[in-house]
Amino acid sequence: MKKPFTWDDYSDQPALLTDRDFKKKMRKKERMSLLHTIISALIFLPLSLLAMPFVKRKEIDMTHFFSLGVDFERESAFTQELLEELEVEAVLLRLKLWEMEKLPELKNFAQQNQEKKIILKIMQDREHIEDLTLLQSDLRTIFSELREYVDIFEIGTTINRAKWGFFSAGEYLKFYKVAYDLKISEFKDIELIGSGVIDFELYYTVHTLFNFCKCKYDGVASLLYVDRRGAPENTQLGFSLTDKIALLSTMVWLSPKTKQKLYITETNWPISGTAPYAPTSEYECVSEEAYSDYMLRYYLLSFASQQIDSVSWHQLIAPGYGLVDNHESIHKREAFYVYKYMFATLKNAQFLRLDIKRGYYIIQFWIDEQLLQVHWSLNETTLKNEEFFEVYSKSGKKIENEILEIGSAPLYIFITKEVGQKVNASERIE
Repeated sequence: MKKPFTWDDYSDQPALLTDRDFKKKMRKKERMSLLHTIISALIFLPLSLLAMPFVKRKEIDMTHFFSLGVDFERESAFTQELLEELEVEAVLLRLKLWEMEKLPELKNFAQQNQEKKIILKIMQDREHIEDLTLLQSDLRTIFSELREYVDIFEIGTTINRAKWGFFSAGEYLKFYKVAYDLKISEFKDIELIGSGVIDFELYYTVHTLFNFCKCKYDGVASLLYVDRRGAPENTQLGFSLTDKIALLSTMVWLSPKTKQKLYITETNWPISGTAPYAPTSEYECVSEEAYSDYMLRYYLLSFASQQIDSVSWHQLIAPGYGLVDNHESIHKREAFYVYKYMFATLKNAQFLRLDIKRGYYIIQFWIDEQLLQVHWSLNETTLKNEEFFEVYSKSGKKIENEILEIGSAPLYIFITKEVGQKVNASERIE
């Protein structure tokens, strides 16, 4: 990146911008776009809130719902082996525009995994934001080389953080339009998703979805982190993860700029005691146990929304936030096995219903003609292990205790077929 932008190799993100004068100058330059963001948010956020109850569920391809972020350069000798063990069928890769020389290596990795659904996140730098001719040239090269292997191209990322290079949603739209114009003129078969707003700052999302740009999306990408609030059920401005998804989905539904597809292309929790590899301060970090609990609950709640086309966990290998720690050696965290069992169990699941009562959650699925309930509670409690239960821990270990401890870690409870078949067929989503 050009100064004043620098990359932090520890946390895999740009370092904080320390030049306040530069930031002030750039934001002043983009004041008209920032005004558009404010005005559009005042109009479309209330409208979206009013429309939330009317948005319908949609059919979700469950095999590709569970996606996993993978660094194609990191621990290449082990990455393929780990992916084969997890048996995931969807991955998200990242390419830095300022590292175009690594395109052949990325292409080779994509070829090795061409049977998987691949999302490629194309990450910007200030040079490509300012030089749209350079951007066009490099995007043409990327599309030409990878169109055969990549299913979806995510154009740009984290557009509401200045350290990532953008100083307004208007700048992002000009950037995205270069990709869109290439699609229309030369690459009609590719799929482009965009917006790329991180966290619950939907006023930026509004600007990317309601504007006068002559461009459209094949779906919307969101980096819907909730880690700063702790558990995924915790609220921000009164919105839990479920509520945030509902509002974001409503905005996508209302926008004339996009198809009705919504992808969470990055989310995780930072792990305690991993500085400087953790991407946030120690205050936001959680234990490895909580990390695996929150990950599973994030996926379950997103699944239950029936509005998200895929969730890409960030990521497979990373010392500060990955399923696998490679700081000193390759170490599979508990979350690795939780992800593995989650995908193996739920990849063919049909969602039935979600029940919440006083902080106690039960999600019901129909899997291979059998009823599955997943239980967890925000308040520690117990449940009798009935004779028609077959219970497994979050990582797939069978539990035969007479009394089940229900708490932060979800339990998979399979109901024997004789009982499960009594479920009212009207509860199933056909």
